[in-house]
Amino acid sequence: MTGGDPVAAVLDAVFRAEWGRVVAAVIGAVGDWDLAEDAAQEAFAAALPAWRRDGVPDIPRAWLITTARNRAVDRVRRARVGAVKLRGLAGEAVTDLDVDLDSLDSGLTDERLRLLYTCCHPALSVESRVTLALRTLCGLSTAEIARTFLVPEATMAKRLVRTRRKIALAGIPYRVPPAHLLPERTTAVLHVIYLMFHEGYAATAGPDLIRGDLCDRAVDLARLVAELMSDHPEAAGLHALLLLLDARRAARVDPGGVPVPLEDQDRDRWDAARIGAGLATVRHALRREQIGPYQLQALIAACHATAPTAADTDWARIARLYDRLLVLVPSSTVRLNRAVAIAMRDGPQAGLDLLAAAGDHPLRPAVHADLLRRAGRAGEAATHYRVAVGAARNDAERAFLTRRLDECAEADGAPAGPVPPAAGPDGLGGLGGLGGLGG
Repeated sequence: MTGGDPVAAVLDAVFRAEWGRVVAAVIGAVGDWDLAEDAAQEAFAAALPAWRRDGVPDIPRAWLITTARNRAVDRVRRARVGAVKLRGLAGEAVTDLDVDLDSLDSGLTDERLRLLYTCCHPALSVESRVTLALRTLCGLSTAEIARTFLVPEATMAKRLVRTRRKIALAGIPYRVPPAHLLPERTTAVLHVIYLMFHEGYAATAGPDLIRGDLCDRAVDLARLVAELMSDHPEAAGLHALLLLLDARRAARVDPGGVPVPLEDQDRDRWDAARIGAGLATVRHALRREQIGPYQLQALIAACHATAPTAADTDWARIARLYDRLLVLVPSSTVRLNRAVAIAMRDGPQAGLDLLAAAGDHPLRPAVHADLLRRAGRAGEAATHYRVAVGAARNDAERAFLTRRLDECAEADGAPAGPVPPAAGPDGLGGLGGLGGLGG
């Protein structure tokens, strides 16, 4: 919380926008991922008193990079790494005019994109690449990353340690790959951007459902990758998907910050320009006739974006698209979203019949409750809403589910009753997921 402190508010905004770039610059200087992250944290901590005393610098990012790099140099010196490494670290203060010849050779002149492709080293497993990028580039907490993989926080913490250890033992360098090696890393890069947007779209914890900074960053990175990899249809598909989903942002919460279900949203508040850009982008991707998961999800989101009202939604088409998506991605998330789509097409009981095959998923209690509510079984729905409320870690999401619980309890003529305590890291996600069904 920044309260009424304007400098703290500026620093908070800079942290959200520049964390990845600061870490990337320091990793490039010292070649040590852990040291770079520690030094970046120290630089942000030092910024608050310094900026209060001296004023916010004209280029906050340059100040932070220089400070973080100096902290890293001091650490190296104290550890007696050696004069050779210290000479390599010495250099002029970082400015926005610095030019990296390696980045020009690779075509990656954006620091965030460079770090993203560097994190996705082929010597690491896909999961390790994604985990490292989410932690290093996005600054997501271990709990937030754990939620994206549907695992406990302790499990994710161990994975991060193992990934860092492998980087050190294998001598994996911080080196931007040349242009001809970018395609082999692009699948993992797209997955990182997708998960970054997911955390922004439905925040793991905190007071707000939406983290707009993460959504903006993910959409921008998706655009950069789509431009860089112009012959990769899934890159364009992901960019289209994120544009179409983010177009709903203004309508996804009410004035009190409580989520508004998709069917109840004011569609006049959807961003028509983003919808238009998303539709044009998905059409461009489909011309290559190499349809993948992101393009299918973009088509699902397009069904919602082009429906004049909720009643006009083509649920039959959406269900067919989920059938195709399930073949490519047989995950619990896709199964759950498919069950909802079929319920909206054929009735709540059809969706309930599919839930058993959907597998375990943090959203399952909320989906189960909602289908029971739609089927008129308020008492049973209330039972599942209690579980969902207890699992929710996001305050806005918890408020929405509590409201639904109260409505079902009132309809059933029974008190809402107590709910379980808030769950740990496996808390609920975004009320329907990213497949176009969520708010």
